[in-house]
Amino acid sequence: MHFLLGCNHPSFTLPWRTLLPYLVALHLLQPGSAQLRVVAPSLRVTANVGQDVVLRCQLSPCKDAWSSDIRWIQHRTSGFVHHYQNGEDLEQMEEYKGRTELLRDGLSDGNLDLRITAVSTSDSGSYSCAVQDGDGYADAVVDLEVSDPFSQITHPWKVALAVIVTILVGSFVITVFLYRKKAAETTKQKGKDAELERMDAKLGTLAAELERRDAKLETLVENLERRNAEFAEKLASELERRDAKLDKLASDLVQQTKAVEKLNSQWSKLQSLKLTKSDTIQNNCIGYEKSPQAVNYSPLSNPEKHHEAKRRWYIKSDYPQYPNQRGVGPAHVGTHGTPI
Repeated sequence: MHFLLGCNHPSFTLPWRTLLPYLVALHLLQPGSAQLRVVAPSLRVTANVGQDVVLRCQLSPCKDAWSSDIRWIQHRTSGFVHHYQNGEDLEQMEEYKGRTELLRDGLSDGNLDLRITAVSTSDSGSYSCAVQDGDGYADAVVDLEVSDPFSQITHPWKVALAVIVTILVGSFVITVFLYRKKAAETTKQKGKDAELERMDAKLGTLAAELERRDAKLETLVENLERRNAEFAEKLASELERRDAKLDKLASDLVQQTKAVEKLNSQWSKLQSLKLTKSDTIQNNCIGYEKSPQAVNYSPLSNPEKHHEAKRRWYIKSDYPQYPNQRGVGPAHVGTHGTPI
């Protein structure tokens, strides 16, 4: 059989044996008194490590606790697990900072519930919920027991077996992992070695090709030097030959120049002699004007025949052995002046 208190609490149902001490205490109160009381619906709360737990307390009679001074205190250290006053959270123990929360939604109904998150075995112990409202003071105690299911060793040999199996499995897994890692590294190393060998072979081929090209280049350089030497030798020989030829041509030109100068000198002398003879002929010719050849052939109309006719008349001074013959040369003696 369960009874429900007058306050609006979601889990404030108690069996009648639990409620009996509170009823006796209430009966001992003086009639008409309104003494402040704090009631814990569950005096013992259990939880596992890592869970969130709610420690519940309730004002009796129910009243608004927004303006009350509410303190949750750990008996073992006598420190404040949570301290609430006039709507504000005050100082608390270092190990509970950020892990506690006063559920304010129930304050108006007199609920003083405290939530502790991520409990550990060190959180186990008794907690007091103390409330002071004006001149009234009341408190209640709640025991919290935090258990670690993994720390309860019921069968040591099973644990030992599990540890051994775990070690063996871990060793096997580590061995397989190391073997596979080593095999992968070996394969990778073999691949690298094969790649290095291939690159070495390629480098050897390139080196041989470079040597062959170097030898070919050296041969080409030698041929070029030999051809340059031959060309230089031929060019020098050709230049010497042309120089000799030019020297000969220059010598011939000098000789020809001298011959031309000599001819010019002779020509000048001849021209001078010709002019002298021409003057002599003009002064000493006898009967030249009456010569039928000279008259018939004018120097302008037919100069060749005129000069030919003129040549056939000889000068008297040139042939003194024939003083009486006009225009008669030695080859024409006996013709008595008959012109040729």
